This record gives sequence, C-alpha cells and structure tokens, in this order.
Amino acid sequence: MRRLAAGLALAGCAGLAAAQQVSMSGSLGASKALLIIDGQPRTVAVGSTVGGVRLISTGPDQSVVDVGGRRLTLMIGAAHVGNSPDTPGDGTRIVLSASTGGHFLATGSINGSSTQFMVDTGATSVAMSQAEADRLGVKYQQGRQGKAHTAGGEVTLHRVRLAAIRIGDVTVRDVDAVVLPTPMPYILLGNTFLSRFQMTRQNDIMTLDRRF
Repeated sequence: MRRLAAGLALAGCAGLAAAQQVSMSGSLGASKALLIIDGQPRTVAVGSTVGGVRLISTGPDQSVVDVGGRRLTLMIGAAHVGNSPDTPGDGTRIVLSASTGGHFLATGSINGSSTQFMVDTGATSVAMSQAEADRLGVKYQQGRQGKAHTAGGEVTLHRVRLAAIRIGDVTVRDVDAVVLPTPMPYILLGNTFLSRFQMTRQNDIMTLDRRF
C-alpha cells in the first residue's frame, strides 16, 4: 500500500512538472488569472497550482507564476517556457494569446539570445532592427542588400539567414530574415517563419502547429 501511495505521489509530481508553455490571457480581478497552460485555457487562483503552474500574484497586465521552481513574470500575450531552457526545442505547437492591443506577442530567442517577437501575417519575412541585430550578434553586414519602402521613405535592408528561432519548446532552423535601419519595438514574425506552421485562431487564442 505504501509503495502504491509512493507511486501515486511520484506520478503526481511528474504531472506538476509537465507544463511546457504558459501565457497570460487575462485577469479576473486581483485574485484570479486566465492562463493558457500547454494550449488549454485555465482559470487559476492566487496561491493555487494548476497543471504544474502556481500563481503567485496577478494584476491587470501581468502575473507572476512559479513553474517547476522557476519564477516567471507573464505579460498578457507573451508566451513563456515552463521547462528548462536547456531542453531540446523539439516541440510542435506554439499557443499565443492576444495582448490588450490585439497583437500576438511572444518571448523567445534567436541563436540562443532572448528577445521579443510580434506575429505579423502581412510581413513576407522575419524582420528586425539593426540595433536588435547588433544585440543578438546577427552579422547582417555580410548579408545581401536590398531596398524597402517604409513610412519614412526608402531604406537599405540586409538579408540574412538565422540559424535558429525558438519560442517555447519549438525551434525553427534556417529562417530567412531582413535587418532594417529603422527602430522596431519587436522582431516581426513574418511568413518565412509562419509558413512552417498551420495557423488557427479562436477568439483571442492563436495556435501554430508545426508542418515541417
């Protein structure tokens, strides 16, 4: 009987450690938050644990959670990983919730360095500013040059190929991108990234399922 109880306890611990991706979809006052845990919307009260995610505190635009001993601050719409960043990025699904402005934002990395993304279905390519490329160590100066028309007029861009983009437990390799001299608050996730996924949207939830 003790062995059975111990086995059940271990199984329960394994379940608590299973959360791979967590994002905040909304706040229900100061005591509850609507979280997206591994693709499933869950209402979580402060101090409680659901799907391996413990809600520490919540507010109108952000929540603080504990996932497997790691404390994370979730902004509305930004995806966070619940497992260790050292685990292989061989997942196949990304789930994002819309921000208060209606945009789909994600926290991820390029070539191992953390950055912020925004989904842009109208963009042909992944796009970033030169300042962000410099911070991430992207050698855009060696890339092929081209021209782009922006609100400020015509600018010179550089075409590059990124070794890897990772969001949650999903890694996409060899992604074409452009680097622009204009300031940008986020890296735009255009179709050189999005075309690798089947996209579905239900209300404020966007799901990207890996195709290849």
